[in-house]
Amino acid sequence: MSGVDIILLRPWWLLGLPILALAGWWLLTRRGGLGDWQKASDPALLRAMAALGRIDTSASRAPVLAMVMVTVLALSGPAIERRDTVSFRNLDGVLFVIDTSASVTDDPRWPQMQAMGRFGLASLGTRPGGLIVYAGDAYVAVDMTLDHLQLGQTLSLIDAKTVPDVGTRPERALKLAADLLREAQVIAGDVILFTDGDGLDAASLRQAAAIAGLGARLSVVSLNTPVAAIDTHAAAGAGTVFTLDQSDAFAEWIGETARTRLEAQDHPLLFWKDVGRYLLLLALFPLLLLFRRQTA
Repeated sequence: MSGVDIILLRPWWLLGLPILALAGWWLLTRRGGLGDWQKASDPALLRAMAALGRIDTSASRAPVLAMVMVTVLALSGPAIERRDTVSFRNLDGVLFVIDTSASVTDDPRWPQMQAMGRFGLASLGTRPGGLIVYAGDAYVAVDMTLDHLQLGQTLSLIDAKTVPDVGTRPERALKLAADLLREAQVIAGDVILFTDGDGLDAASLRQAAAIAGLGARLSVVSLNTPVAAIDTHAAAGAGTVFTLDQSDAFAEWIGETARTRLEAQDHPLLFWKDVGRYLLLLALFPLLLLFRRQTA
């Protein structure tokens, strides 16, 4: 259509219109418009008031019926098509990459590292998060999601048996993180590596640089005092190094420094704007007729 397209989002409400029509006919013809006053009042008093002209038998219930019918039309959800509505996609996600090898999960400070991860999850805000675990190989434990509760529950269940492959291959986990960033089109996210530094070498350093090349950052949460390899990887990934005693700083960094970034979609959404709420305002005008002053 060249004009404005209008649809009804909830057309089943219109089924009430015939019922309202029957109810209105019954009310308008019921006892001359006096309703239940004939039951509640003394018949002699009503006759006397009628003789004095104090009973208006011409009073109409049409305003009430009009108000109810307009309300039903409003509830049916008349909507106008909008094709110029801009939609957005989230460009900022956080991937938590966890070393689950025995050197980490059997360490007495492992619960503290898990708590550090939960601090980070609690600071994500509206950004999606994901979870990658690795030892001798790397796996996606939780794909990019806004369900932060699921992420936290999965993080709490990680132990030495989570990844069956023996060894420590952080380069595989970082490559998997880079792949996830590409697939999710997250071009300004963060990859946070939880590690004790084992397995970090030239291969993992190349993956850190690759993550930075995607516009993301690689930061490291160190189980122990950061070794040179940890600092080098964070520098190559344009990120930051955190220790286990910096949980507040870590949470603040995620919540404040890594702000959500949004970009307009190439294709706008087909959007229907419900105008029923405005019809409800129109329904008030028939109601005002009931409050008009009567001449003496």
